[in-house]
Amino acid sequence: MTTAKDLFIIALHLGSPESPVGQGDLSLALAGAELVDLVTARAVTLDGDRVVPEQPTPAVDDRLLAEAASALVGQAPYERAEDWLWRRGRELAAAYQAALEEEGALSRGRRGRFTAAAAGVEAADTPARRRALDRWEDGEPTLASLASSVGVPDGRPEDDTGSGTESAPGFGSDSDGSRVGSAPASDDQAVTTVLLAVGDAVMELEAVRQRRAIENAAFANVWRGP
Repeated sequence: MTTAKDLFIIALHLGSPESPVGQGDLSLALAGAELVDLVTARAVTLDGDRVVPEQPTPAVDDRLLAEAASALVGQAPYERAEDWLWRRGRELAAAYQAALEEEGALSRGRRGRFTAAAAGVEAADTPARRRALDRWEDGEPTLASLASSVGVPDGRPEDDTGSGTESAPGFGSDSDGSRVGSAPASDDQAVTTVLLAVGDAVMELEAVRQRRAIENAAFANVWRGP
């Protein structure tokens, strides 16, 4: 399992029914989760906020993460992390839903937490769900930060005083549930840069929503007349 798949399961399982997770927000965060795992897998480095692929690209044992690696811009000036989130994140939540359903990690149910395609699905009681919840309950700051960015309350223990963007050691887990490796100190800044970019992108998306709502309300008022 990857950080993105863990994030999808956490958002689905713990998202608030009163304030469901938006597909756009989740897609941006999933793209950020992919980038975190590519950093920890030594597939990319960050030069400031520019995403620089390693050559040759290390093999990645996950179809969607491999797709992400192959989609990286491979020449200077490279791509800004936030630009990557917008480009890679397009419809990414739907892609992860389809992949997890194919793997049997999701089932049809009544507890959908998303506002669009994922409504009506829930995390099945599988090893994948249990690993994601174990990781969440362990209080891993990277997963907590990504989940918080889409509106899932921080799941870290109360005695964990660290900040998700200050101590984000980017973990992933492989097919048997073990961690894919933690980011060493040299990667911490790269992971933090990714998490900050996710937060900025989600806020920008919300600003776009609010602007459209205002424009639509104004348009409706014109048609209604005085």
